[in-house]
Amino acid sequence: MSRAARGSCHMDTARTDTFAGALRAAIAERGLGLERIREHLAQQGVKVSLATLSYWQSGRSRPERRSSLAAIGHLEEILALPTGYLVGLLGPPRPRGRWLKRAPDRTVPISALWSDPDQVEWAFRQVDTSSDERLTRLSQHDFVTVGPERGERSIRSRHVLRADADGADRWVVLAHVDEPARHLPVLAPLRHCSLGRLVTHPAAGLVVAELLFDRALRQGDSIVIEHELVSRPPYPPALACGRKFRLPVREYVLEIAFDPLARPVDCVQYRQVGGTEVAHPVEVDAGGSLLGVALDFGPGSYGFRWNWPNPR
Repeated sequence: MSRAARGSCHMDTARTDTFAGALRAAIAERGLGLERIREHLAQQGVKVSLATLSYWQSGRSRPERRSSLAAIGHLEEILALPTGYLVGLLGPPRPRGRWLKRAPDRTVPISALWSDPDQVEWAFRQVDTSSDERLTRLSQHDFVTVGPERGERSIRSRHVLRADADGADRWVVLAHVDEPARHLPVLAPLRHCSLGRLVTHPAAGLVVAELLFDRALRQGDSIVIEHELVSRPPYPPALACGRKFRLPVREYVLEIAFDPLARPVDCVQYRQVGGTEVAHPVEVDAGGSLLGVALDFGPGSYGFRWNWPNPR
C-alpha cells in the first residue's frame, strides 16, 4: 500500500482522541482483522503478537519500547493513516520504576482478552457493568460436562464475591460459542440471583446477561451466586474450555467431566498472561475428568485444550 493512499480514512472524532480509540476506529474503517494486520506487519519484518495488537486497541497497553514504536509507522501505512498520526496520539512515555508511585493496575478492559474486542465491547455496552470493579473475586468454580457425542452439554458456575464498595448488585456473564451457526446456550440462574437484561448476538456467537443479586451489597458484604449455561442440540463440539479474567481471582477451579464414551487425548492445561502462554500436558483421571486450580490468577486466560482419538 503506498503512502499516497493515506488520509482517506474518515473516523468519528469522538473515538479518536486517544491512541487506542484512533487505532480501533482505523481498524474498523479498513475492515481488517487483527490476524490480517499481524500478517501485514510480518511481511514488513515486524513481529507483533495478536495479544499485543488487542491490548493496543483496547487501551490495556500502548507501544513504548523502541521495537514497538517502530511498528507504528507500518501500522499507519497498513491502515491508510497520515504519517505520524498514531504516534502523535501517544504523548510522552508513562513513568516507570521508582517514579511510578502507585501500585500497578491489575485490570484490563473487558474486551482486551478477546480476539474480536469490538463485538465484545458492543455486547457489554448493552448491559450495566458498573458493579464489576466493585467486586473482589474470592473464588470461582466452573464445572463443565461433555456428552458422548463429544459436545459441550453444560457449564455450571459458582462465584464467591465480596463488595469493595456500596451498591454492587449484579454480575455480568459473557458466553461465546466458537461456531456461531450453533444454537446459543440457555442461561439459568440457580442461586441468590435472577436474570436481568439478556443480550444475544447470534452472528458473533455471543450471549451477555446480567445476574441480579437478591439484594444490593454494602461494602464488605459477601455473596455466593450460581448459574448454568445449558447447550442445545446439536451440541457445540468440545475441543477446549477455559475462562478469561480481566480482574484477579483468589482461587479458580475448573472441572471438566467427560462421558465414558468420549475420552479425549493429548490434553493440555494452559495459562496466558500478558500475551504469553505457558502450557503443559495433563491426563484425564480415572473418573474421566480434568481438574485445574489457579491461585491469585489474572488478568489472563486459564483452561484446557484436547483432541479426540478418532474422527466420527
